[in-house]
Amino acid sequence: MKLDAVVVGAGFAGIYMLHRLREAGLSVRLIEAGADVGGAWYWNRYPGLRCDVPSLDYQYRFSEELHNGWRWPERYSEGPVIQRYLSYVADRLGLREHIQFETRVEAAAWDEAAHRWSVKTDRGETLSARYLLPAVGPLTVVNMPAIPGLEDFAGRIHHTARWGDKGADFTGRDVAVIGTGSSGVQCIPVIAKTAKCLTVYQRTPAYSLPVTNPALSDADIEAARLRFAEDGQERLASWGGMTLPHPPGATFDFSPEEREAEFERRWGMGGFAFLASFTDLMVNPDANAEAANFVRRKIREKVNDPAAAAILTSQDFPLGAKRPCLDTGYYETFNEPHVSLVDVRANPIERFTREGIVAGGVERRFDDVVLATGFDAMTGALLKLNVTGRNGVALGDVWVDGPRTYLSAAVAGFPNMFILAGPASPSIMSNAPAAAEQQVDWVINCITHMETNGVAAIEAEEAAQDEWTQHVEQVAQHTLYPRANSWIMGANIPGKPRLYMAYLGGLNAYRDRCTGVAAAGYKGFRFEQAAPGEGQSLEFGAA
Repeated sequence: MKLDAVVVGAGFAGIYMLHRLREAGLSVRLIEAGADVGGAWYWNRYPGLRCDVPSLDYQYRFSEELHNGWRWPERYSEGPVIQRYLSYVADRLGLREHIQFETRVEAAAWDEAAHRWSVKTDRGETLSARYLLPAVGPLTVVNMPAIPGLEDFAGRIHHTARWGDKGADFTGRDVAVIGTGSSGVQCIPVIAKTAKCLTVYQRTPAYSLPVTNPALSDADIEAARLRFAEDGQERLASWGGMTLPHPPGATFDFSPEEREAEFERRWGMGGFAFLASFTDLMVNPDANAEAANFVRRKIREKVNDPAAAAILTSQDFPLGAKRPCLDTGYYETFNEPHVSLVDVRANPIERFTREGIVAGGVERRFDDVVLATGFDAMTGALLKLNVTGRNGVALGDVWVDGPRTYLSAAVAGFPNMFILAGPASPSIMSNAPAAAEQQVDWVINCITHMETNGVAAIEAEEAAQDEWTQHVEQVAQHTLYPRANSWIMGANIPGKPRLYMAYLGGLNAYRDRCTGVAAAGYKGFRFEQAAPGEGQSLEFGAA
């Protein structure tokens, strides 16, 4: 089948990309592995799943009509509600007829003579398209831990990222949860409500902040509708693509009493407001330590057992260097008599047995094991597409030492491929819908420029790619974020290159940079003329 574009992935970026391409009059097919839209919100269905961005921010802003036609029930929405929202969007925009569900891309190869992508799916079909637009998301490829004997366990194994639509009943069962990142922190309190016994295996303690999650009233919804344009502008101008109360200044510009009062005020707000207590929390180690110590005091106030509290407050990385978790009753769960905590750093998990888990020489028996072990983040899903560019060079070979991009969207040697929400973008450190809208709009403007000017192919220049990659790294090194062995660094995947894979300049700075590149005639890109057989490279801006 011959198309103008193939989009891969039906999350926030993919759905909006499909909509904009259809608006532009291009023929397009969206390929989605799941049976419905939603992306990560389709695949993740574990108990307690909730978004860490306020609902009134976590939505599209390109259409006031869409905005007004949907009602969020509470401040931080549950995962199933977000999936239903994306389904609502797909239906309202008439997108489903252009989406091919339950289909995976097995390979994509650039045809230099035709200036087209050949995209093969697991249904045995081959799609031909001028543009390839991977929107596979940074958190979609499951990280299965390489623990000996996992396949020997006779009980039930669940992974938080592949929960399935039938759920799981833990009533009266002995349950283990391995991992205390966001999914572990969210599911542990829910599982504890029905399990006979719950054992939590923690390697790295999280900093978890209270979610503070009231229901949204009719007045809240009406106020948001009246502020639609104003909030949209504020979101665009912000670092993280969401509306947060502005910090009053740098940490040590205030007295200890004033700092404590501001920390307390922000803690009471719930969510990421605490990370914006002061301007320097992520660049000044001493300022960060002040905030981290406040959080640890709050944890110790919630946990009755001093030994458990010590394990839960043994963080060895700066607050915020790993994206903090938001929770409802997580720490209080460890006060329950049927809940126990195993420090994996002191008692490493050695192996699974048929009946349970051996850690620190002690075997514990379980009916169920929940793996809250996260993802092969940022690059895992992109590399699974098996993309080959010019001269048959594989993306995996180009990225063997880590991802290299220009503006996150393009890779030298891979013409007409625009990556959405990929490495070196602000996506994972910002509000996903806001980041998706910004990037998709930029890509659509670029494609429109090509279509208008008869351009067959656009490709990032090596020099521009090198400069952007260095810029992303330099910005990261001026912060405390790389001081944690996080999944954004690839630290959770054995053998994966270690580098900070998100852009920390902020969504606002990223937008300005992309806008400037376009205004300069797409500086850093080279064009190829559309005339068959010419293959003539144009200077950027000449097309």
